[in-house]
Amino acid sequence: MTTGASPSLVRQATCVACAGRAILIEGPSGAGKTSLALELIDRGAVLVGDDGVVLEPRAGHLVARPHPRTAGLIEVRNLGILDEPFCAEARVCLHILLDSSAPRFIEKAQGIELAGLVIPSLRLSPESGPMAIKAERALAVHGLGPATR
Repeated sequence: MTTGASPSLVRQATCVACAGRAILIEGPSGAGKTSLALELIDRGAVLVGDDGVVLEPRAGHLVARPHPRTAGLIEVRNLGILDEPFCAEARVCLHILLDSSAPRFIEKAQGIELAGLVIPSLRLSPESGPMAIKAERALAVHGLGPATR
């Protein structure tokens, strides 16, 4: 029997939770996904998953979980694979694509469909720092708000 709900999917991405609201970070290899995650973690975010997360629609929200094989691990370029405290799941409120050709200005966030749900999405140039501050501002301005019950 099918329920009509989209199944969970594995995405090659890095994800952190800022006060319970997750930012899903994507981009090509070497673009700085983990570096941005580390900067956000240094500012109080918590790792959800690095280089692979499981996305699942749940009650109208997109939930990110660490991939079971890499839960609690973060690959830091030049240092190796390190243990990192992580949260078991968080609601995805913003998608960031690291892209050197990102536009200089936007009026509003685009949307990306993931597991049947549309999430606000922004392209940020990894060369245009300060990335963590931009990501936090993007979450505040363009991200989905905290879940209400």
